[in-house]
Amino acid sequence: MTNRKPRVLATRHFPPDVEARLSANFDAVLNPDDRLFEGPALAKASDGCDAIMCAAGDPLNAETIARLSGSIRMIATFSVGYEHVDVAAAAKRKIAVSNTPDVLTDATADIAMLCLLGAARRAHEGTTMLRTHHWVGWSPTQLMGVHVTGKRLGILGMGRIGQAMADRARAFRMTIHYTNRSRLPPELEKGALFHPDADAMLPHCDFLSINAPLTPATRKWVNAERIARLPKGAVVINTARGGVVDDDALIAALKGGHLAAAGLDVFDGEPRIHPGYYGLENAFLLPHMGSATVETRNAMGFKALDNLEAFLLRGQSPPDLVRVSS
Repeated sequence: MTNRKPRVLATRHFPPDVEARLSANFDAVLNPDDRLFEGPALAKASDGCDAIMCAAGDPLNAETIARLSGSIRMIATFSVGYEHVDVAAAAKRKIAVSNTPDVLTDATADIAMLCLLGAARRAHEGTTMLRTHHWVGWSPTQLMGVHVTGKRLGILGMGRIGQAMADRARAFRMTIHYTNRSRLPPELEKGALFHPDADAMLPHCDFLSINAPLTPATRKWVNAERIARLPKGAVVINTARGGVVDDDALIAALKGGHLAAAGLDVFDGEPRIHPGYYGLENAFLLPHMGSATVETRNAMGFKALDNLEAFLLRGQSPPDLVRVSS
């Protein structure tokens, strides 16, 4: 009788240090070409495996989970968000699901601040002017943007990342407004102004930062009606999930002038983003790089492996077990 290592499918090409640990402790099925799996192909690739280590965007919906081999006992996602995994469908098949919270807070908040500053100060237009050899020198009215220091920042979702965003904004002497499922205690609120009614917060936002997860309640939350509640010339920042924003409404507001700019790191349906964004000079766009530092991506991978090792090697509950919403 052999004491075989549990077999784990890595759906993506993960950082080298992460794959080295995965290969050391498991029979790892790697994806060095980082090819993207469709649902049926993902199910087929996982045949004979004990677990799947996936990432945001992998189609682990109810249909894919129904196709998985009976050998699959766990899905560990290399992400905080897990909307790409049908947790209820996994639970019905007694498949544990874990995520990677607490390790990408600072990196994502840094990118959120970059999006805020890049959008407000017209960074895309400036770099394009230089790189296309259209800069003819300084002029008094060139690329005048939106002043940041001392302005009002509204935060939708005051979790760890929202709080880290607020900390960074305080360095710019911004007044923080926020809305959340519940009010924070004073030591975490740090003087921020709580709005139990999210819609009522919007008129107080010179900048609006989306830091809420994608749920049925938040899908397309930033719609035409709510954008109209923002002050004229406001700036919208999204580093959470693209589906929280109604793309058509945001693009229309950017084209029509109600919004001065937007800074976006995430998109609905990415990487196939709404084509209307490409021609907008007042949209500062990044390719979902909020957690993209070596330290953060390693920490995400190690946390995913902590969960896999606890469950598959020690028979313990994963430390970051995702539970089915009641």
